[in-house]
Amino acid sequence: MKIPTLMVPLMLAGAPADAPAQDVPPAPATAPVPAIAFDKFVLPNGLQVILVEDKRLPIVAVNLWYHVGPANEAPGLTGFAHLFEHMMFAQTRHIPRGMADRLLEGAGATDSNGGTGYDSTSYYDTVPSNQLELALWVHADRMGYLLDVLDQQALTVQQDVVRNERRQTVEGEPYGIVEEALAQALFPKGHPYHASIIGSHADIQGAKLSDVRDFFARYYGPNNASLVLAGDIDKKKARELVTRYFGSLKRGADVTRPNVTTPPITAERRITVRDRVELPRVFMGWLTPSAYQPGDAELLVAAYILGGGKAGRLYKSLVYERQIAQDVDAGQTSLGLSSTFVIDATARAGHTPQELEAAIDAELAQLAEHGPTPREVERARNSLETALLASLEKLGGDGLAEQLNHYNLYTGDPGYLPKDLARLRRVDAAAVQRAVRSWLRKDARVVVTGVPGKPKFDDPALPKKSGARADKASALATGADVPLNKAEAWRATPPKAGPAPRFKAPRGDSFTLANGLRVIHHHNPALPLVSSQLVVRSGGAANPERLPGLAGFTAQMLEEGTATRSAPQIADEIAQLGAFLDAGSSDDVSTVSLLALRATFERALDVMADIVQHPAFPIAEIERQRADRLGSLMQQRDDPETVAALAAAGALFGAGHPKGYGQLGLEPAIRNTTRDDIAAFWKRHYVPSNAALVVTGDITRAELETLTRKYFGAWPAAEAPGGTTGAARPTGARLVLVDQADSGQTALQIASMGPPRNTPDFPALQVMNGVLGGMFSSRLNNNLRETKGYTYGIYSRFDYDRTPAPFSIEASVQQDVTGASVREIFKEIAALREHPLPPDELAAARDAQLLSLPGQFETNADVGASLTELFVYDLAPDYYDMLAQRLAEVDAGAVQKAARQWLDPDKMIVVAVGDRRRILPQLQSLGLGKAEIRDDDGQAK
Repeated sequence: MKIPTLMVPLMLAGAPADAPAQDVPPAPATAPVPAIAFDKFVLPNGLQVILVEDKRLPIVAVNLWYHVGPANEAPGLTGFAHLFEHMMFAQTRHIPRGMADRLLEGAGATDSNGGTGYDSTSYYDTVPSNQLELALWVHADRMGYLLDVLDQQALTVQQDVVRNERRQTVEGEPYGIVEEALAQALFPKGHPYHASIIGSHADIQGAKLSDVRDFFARYYGPNNASLVLAGDIDKKKARELVTRYFGSLKRGADVTRPNVTTPPITAERRITVRDRVELPRVFMGWLTPSAYQPGDAELLVAAYILGGGKAGRLYKSLVYERQIAQDVDAGQTSLGLSSTFVIDATARAGHTPQELEAAIDAELAQLAEHGPTPREVERARNSLETALLASLEKLGGDGLAEQLNHYNLYTGDPGYLPKDLARLRRVDAAAVQRAVRSWLRKDARVVVTGVPGKPKFDDPALPKKSGARADKASALATGADVPLNKAEAWRATPPKAGPAPRFKAPRGDSFTLANGLRVIHHHNPALPLVSSQLVVRSGGAANPERLPGLAGFTAQMLEEGTATRSAPQIADEIAQLGAFLDAGSSDDVSTVSLLALRATFERALDVMADIVQHPAFPIAEIERQRADRLGSLMQQRDDPETVAALAAAGALFGAGHPKGYGQLGLEPAIRNTTRDDIAAFWKRHYVPSNAALVVTGDITRAELETLTRKYFGAWPAAEAPGGTTGAARPTGARLVLVDQADSGQTALQIASMGPPRNTPDFPALQVMNGVLGGMFSSRLNNNLRETKGYTYGIYSRFDYDRTPAPFSIEASVQQDVTGASVREIFKEIAALREHPLPPDELAAARDAQLLSLPGQFETNADVGASLTELFVYDLAPDYYDMLAQRLAEVDAGAVQKAARQWLDPDKMIVVAVGDRRRILPQLQSLGLGKAEIRDDDGQAK
């Protein structure tokens, strides 16, 4: 369920839709504007501080923005702001390298990360409320004392990491270099927005330590930053803590905001870019008004009218009616110097970019000439308002604290929310039409077409800096000759945690209808929103052997028409309500998800109940979705990481096993699936006794009982399906390779079979996995990313299904260190098996699991997911309370026992997706035996 946001670039997805809606319910009344009480003050050194007291959970979001990004970069230093974001996680005068991450994760921090936008760079953590002082200590030491010890070793490693990030997220991402070409065509060379945020390989590698130091001194002073604390705080005490940790830091030089004139585009520009993709994609881009300036809100609404879900005009035309596009998006990316409006569409197999362009141009001409209908504008406003309210559920990450910092930067008013909603509500059809006519003209756009072919990358193997791996003494010698801030001895000691806050996980309140449907409820009146999931305990594992992907096909068809509603009517009705509806499947479950305002929840639930109980499975819609799934299968092959996951599943479970495929299945199965197959799967599995309705949010139990009996009470009772999946038949090979010639990186998965979700070893496994690869400070990430710079990131996980499911280690690594990376991974596994965890490492990993539990219940959807887990895996209602106790009891012996049982190197399969000529010799030297070759669907050749 893709929900747009107004805070960051607004990219709106959609799906097919058709004829005008009939009998669409009236639009909802305007949602009440939530009151966000905040205090803002400025320290004498210029640091802006914004405090929000919110007692929903015993957690606090710490969100620090520096008002610097690529907009401030000097020529020849593209990607510098982003590179420096990485540098901020290095050591400081008082915090050795890696210690901050270990301490924060061990304190139970969640959503700990940083991010670079064109106009700002953010650093954020969500911590238990008794650990607020620890987070402030870390952020303040970075601001005040990073420069003292900034060294070449940290720079060299992060240059490697960022270049790997570029290879993975730009060059290795389907259409990544095509999008980059669009930005470069929209803005002239020398403009701060011309290059992608991540920059070029040459500029990343060419950055000098002196450049890094100068950048810090210029832009990372307290007077160029704003700090938001949102959550379980006492404002008076929080103010005292902020003053203690940040108040003595010196003010930097005044920062002048960039004053750049973006030249208009006066004639259409066209570019063709070859990329490693199967389907062509067209990007159209325009320069548009800056964030919060006249025209910005009108174009946000226009973007939703064109590409907002299944009710969007472009989907109705290109995907649903003409069936020439696989997907289409539209979005207004609102920025400080100039915004951009982008439409992108991927061609359906057999269709051309020229067809897409002509169809898009026809819709734009229609919108410019006749304008939208009032109901379309109302629909867009309703959906955008729901999305904005939903973003406030979460305190950290991209939630409330981030939103306030965003408002503060762009408007100077953290409390801009009512004004933001007001500007949306003022938009009418005539205003949208004027904006489209003014800004989305053919002579003012860039058209970039991505086509299948061999991409061209500028990825020079530049020499490393001399002394890059300097020892500690020489590294410290590169620090500041004169410290930026005076020494304060007390800063050398991490602050102690306050008294542990009390937390009781939501258990849910359940009841069962007469037909056997279980209803699980949690009341949360914090915002006027309701989230619900109809969960069926049958997914891909229930697929017949001849039809992998049938569960996913069935779920996808639910939204495509009922006995009384057509697919377009469903799309328009949900959109008019400002709601979001989605259906899908995983190995264990099929799910229909709904998010709606309290005021519109009943009407949205009516639609949800209808698609679950009365799907019509029209032949024409099946053929549309068949074509969609075939196109999605082609797109799936473009993503090396997805291909590696599919190959690992196929190798672990074996041919014919239902869990040996992705949810799309295989091309022959998609082509051979009939309406009878889909209807039979639905009839057998979508029965009340095999399902639960999980509802969380601003609705009481009494209200929910009335609604569920009204809309689900007549669902006919039926016996839940039985049966279990057969035993896995894994490959005999230990090395699996998928050849993708000329790829720049290798996508790795090291996989073996793990236990089911209800294993008694779960607490020990979670602690063990955190140490190995489940945390940023894990052994694998510290080795391969932070020490060697082989990868942008590496992590491990247990999938945990009702039956045994995979354990996997996943990373995309530099091609020339593929073999070395696998060797290091097995070294870390061996060490974990052979040696008990040291007490400090055990405590940090255990506390990371235990103390982060409250952060897993931030939103209605989070609570719903946790309650769903209880239902799907037959866990006790008090499971999460008992989990805390069981985690606290995990000791080093239990972790080592779990590692020895579940991390057996002899049973692990190494899957590598990359250039066979370059990586196979490296892998063969590891003694893994003959490589098994698989195709891009993960199937043995």
